[in-house]
Amino acid sequence: MNIIKQLVPIKYGARAAKNSCKAASLCLSRLSHDSSVEVNSEEEEVVIALGSNVGDRLKNFDDALDRMKKSGIKIMRHGCLYETEPAYVTDQPYFLNSAVRATTKLDPHKLLGVLKEIERDMGRTAGIRYGPRPIDLDILFYGSQTIKTDTLVIPHERIWERPFVMGPLIDLLGFDTDNHSMVKSWHLFSRHSGGLFESWEKLGGESLIGKDGMRRVLPVANKLWDWSKKTTIMGVLNVTPDSFSDGGKFLSVDSAVSQVRSMVKEGADIIDVGAQSTRPMATKLSPEQELDRLIPILEVIKHMPEMEGKFISVDTFYSQVALEAVKNGTHLVNDVSAGKLDSRMHNVVADLKVPYVAMHMRGDPSTMQNRENLVYDDVSKDVACELYTQIRGAELSGIPAWRMIIDPGIGFSKNTVQNLDILMGLPSIRSEIARKSLALSHAPLLIGPSRKRFLGDVCNLPSADQRDAATAAAVAAGILGGANVVRVHNVSANGDAVKLCDALLQRRRKCAG
Repeated sequence: MNIIKQLVPIKYGARAAKNSCKAASLCLSRLSHDSSVEVNSEEEEVVIALGSNVGDRLKNFDDALDRMKKSGIKIMRHGCLYETEPAYVTDQPYFLNSAVRATTKLDPHKLLGVLKEIERDMGRTAGIRYGPRPIDLDILFYGSQTIKTDTLVIPHERIWERPFVMGPLIDLLGFDTDNHSMVKSWHLFSRHSGGLFESWEKLGGESLIGKDGMRRVLPVANKLWDWSKKTTIMGVLNVTPDSFSDGGKFLSVDSAVSQVRSMVKEGADIIDVGAQSTRPMATKLSPEQELDRLIPILEVIKHMPEMEGKFISVDTFYSQVALEAVKNGTHLVNDVSAGKLDSRMHNVVADLKVPYVAMHMRGDPSTMQNRENLVYDDVSKDVACELYTQIRGAELSGIPAWRMIIDPGIGFSKNTVQNLDILMGLPSIRSEIARKSLALSHAPLLIGPSRKRFLGDVCNLPSADQRDAATAAAVAAGILGGANVVRVHNVSANGDAVKLCDALLQRRRKCAG
């Protein structure tokens, strides 16, 4: 779905924001920390583009961001990550490109000097213009200033002809929180009457994304994952005695290995290992107890030949467990609380530099189904608003938008009707997040309806293991509504639904294109 085309009227029309929901208004008030992006008397807001096509491109990005932070450049927002074909000089490797919004007290030329020093320290030499480079850091905007000297031109003079610059730049915007004078000036600098959005559309806009020349990607392990190609299947491995669906089945290493082997053979792309049940009223383990169950399983799974090219995620809300799991071969962290249950989680994941699945939940597993946690004005909009609060906090802690995966939390602090509304409201969730951050609205969307109680309520199936057909139907509805990752217990029973939905989506894109 082209979110920009869908939401431009909100920005430029008769202020449809006047009709936005109560939840969105509450969200904006809760997000008062976003006002730190505003320019004040001591700091200016800047936009810096990043590019790399030599060496470990992602590590170059991480190193450059760390060096910028140490130099007094405070990163506030990240664009998505793009792999793009080279421009101008085409006989060179593909680039990674992105952009960040930041605040700094450095004046424009001092900022330029700092960025050039970072480039030199990271091995960039003069070379040929537009040629290969380990890191390229360009100032796109500096406050609302226009600067033209022998060494610096702001706005950067070639923004408007470069999709690999315009894409990340558009990502840095959000429709409801970006109405201050700084962002308005970006629109005025555009070469088209409609501002940056029209400039982006003139280049091709979202129709450019997903082609070989410009892919939006998420780095996981040593790969760049383009989640638009097909729906990703996450297979559930509960190494717990008390999970609602399969508790006690895979406690031993042998049984866990056998289940992993089966799920991979049936089409699982990710194995999600959880050592603590998050069913309602489950007994809460300590991090140490969770690790005692988890580590022996991970030690074996990571060495399985079948796991070549597959990923392992850890299902935990403890930062200590996330840290040890990643040290023991896990590639992603899947946090049902999005950081609410452990204040250190965001900082730990930021340091680990791994993808982060942030899920919506109110309360904790023992309180999430309490009456007060089931009250929503509009469940899809409220969930989007509350989830955005958490992922925005994660981003400010240093987890870039390009490492974020979002999960609306089907079955967590929702009743049957609300779960159905979430499943049907996935486009609305993306649109609501896009009001605050286009980059975060583009993140892969994960759903986990598998064998959940609401399916039993609708289909009159009291036993969880009877709900695989209903799960497949829910999975199909979610994929057609925009889900990119489906988390399921029975991979075989859902694999065909995934394949059919992917074929339908391919036909939809072909007919639309």
